[in-house]
Amino acid sequence: MEKEALVAQLTDWYGDLGLPVIALSGYSSQTLADLVRRDAHAAGRETVLLFAGDLDPSGVDLERDFVARTRCWDHAERVALTAEQVRDYDLPPQPGKPTDSRAPRFVAEHGHLLQIEVDALEPEQLHRLFDTALARWWDPDAYEAVLGAEQHDRDQLNER
Repeated sequence: MEKEALVAQLTDWYGDLGLPVIALSGYSSQTLADLVRRDAHAAGRETVLLFAGDLDPSGVDLERDFVARTRCWDHAERVALTAEQVRDYDLPPQPGKPTDSRAPRFVAEHGHLLQIEVDALEPEQLHRLFDTALARWWDPDAYEAVLGAEQHDRDQLNER
């Protein structure tokens, strides 16, 4: 997440699945990037980043920067906010900041300068977007098997 304010929401929705949810709160430190990379490599499985951030020059570049500095993702996907979602959900754009050094690149990609906060999405909309993105990667049968194996291990430990 770009924003700290949305971490609690995502943790509420997906925390019981054991998925890490972090807020970059602006450009993250190299320490955080290194920690994420170490954890991703230690997991020993395919790594997927599902990202939500503002549709503005900094929000788009923040995602690019994090992916580049962590260098650990097999797949990285911007779940929200995209230009298509702005149209689909009829979100009102705000004027962008022409003083942002990232503005020319953003204009080249999007055609004009604007700023739309990811918070402009209704919580139900954001939840559906994440559910859809997560469904492409989440294996409920594998998850249930792991839960079953953990319970089996706990039962055996309690028998001793």
